[in-house]
Amino acid sequence: MTTDALRHLDAHYQGMPPVRALQLAIDGFDGEYLRLSAPLPANVNDKGCAFGGSLASLMTLACWGRVWLELDRNGLDADIYVADSQVRYLAPLYDDLRVGAGLATGAEWAPFMQALRQRGRGRIELSARVDLPDGRPATTFDARFAAILRPPPG
Repeated sequence: MTTDALRHLDAHYQGMPPVRALQLAIDGFDGEYLRLSAPLPANVNDKGCAFGGSLASLMTLACWGRVWLELDRNGLDADIYVADSQVRYLAPLYDDLRVGAGLATGAEWAPFMQALRQRGRGRIELSARVDLPDGRPATTFDARFAAILRPPPG
């Protein structure tokens, strides 16, 4: 994965005012998991811990970005949508928000890419989580994303 792809993804994120407000940063991509972070002071609630909406948004954005990176790797241009999701808030987080996102257990990129190439649309399941400083999960996210190929330009 090139740093150009991560720069393009970051520019896309920063082009959305609500995402800029999160102060999201891309922490890395190892080919499987996309890691994002956001500072607690920009995402704090009235109890002094991470705002649930920020946690859900960061995990949604991480999974969306993970799909985008896979499409980019395969040379495909598609609109990506979250189809459905489930968030579990397990413990309050009093630290910066750090999320890792990747394929859900049992999901595979190959059938998703094949569906996109054959039918112009596909669905894929992803998971994300934000951990407490001790490694236990603070919040988990399971979602299904849909992608629809864009028509070629011109």
